[in-house]
Amino acid sequence: MNWYLAVLKKYATFTGRTRRKEYWMFTLFNFIFFAVLSIVDETLGTEGIFSAIYLLATFLPNLAVSVRRLHDTGRSGWWMLLILIPIIGSIVLIIFMCMDSQTGNQLDSQTGANKYGPNPKVEQRLN
Repeated sequence: MNWYLAVLKKYATFTGRTRRKEYWMFTLFNFIFFAVLSIVDETLGTEGIFSAIYLLATFLPNLAVSVRRLHDTGRSGWWMLLILIPIIGSIVLIIFMCMDSQTGNQLDSQTGANKYGPNPKVEQRLN
């Protein structure tokens, strides 16, 4: 749950990097909350009002964490436009989101930094 709240605290932060764990835990909790709200909508007969409001409220944090995850793999946030390509775009983005952190060059292999910032795994170990 802390991973979910950490993403919400960085509501519209599109700079920096995000670990795989933070991205996938946010995605998991996002899916669970949406599923529960969909069931509540179905039970109450509200025609998806609660789940639609939730999706709108979490759209920006979801986009921001996805861009930061792409930064962690050494890619620009513009790669998110792949989602517009049916099926193949989604598959490619899932592969990118599953990839490990990428460093900028051999000189940064100790710190794990790339052009988008320091490696969040290294930062967490130091704290």
